[in-house]
Amino acid sequence: MAEAILDIKHWGNNLGVRLPAAVAREANFHADQRVRVSVEAGRVIISPMADAPLTLEQRLTRFDPARHGGEVMVGTPQGAERW
Repeated sequence: MAEAILDIKHWGNNLGVRLPAAVAREANFHADQRVRVSVEAGRVIISPMADAPLTLEQRLTRFDPARHGGEVMVGTPQGAERW
């Protein structure tokens, strides 16, 4: 279990705490991830939000032909495919 003693600091008109890498890693948090912050029985709870599904446009902008094998080749079946 990762644990840290931290100081609360001013961040503009708000208060903030920076999570150490070991704590974030154990909680599976990553940069720019959306979280829900709530208070239950005097304890602050930080819960990850489910990532919104990507739109087709967002998926296409992430496509890298060099990484993902280039274009799809269309030709005659090479195995048990049916076209």
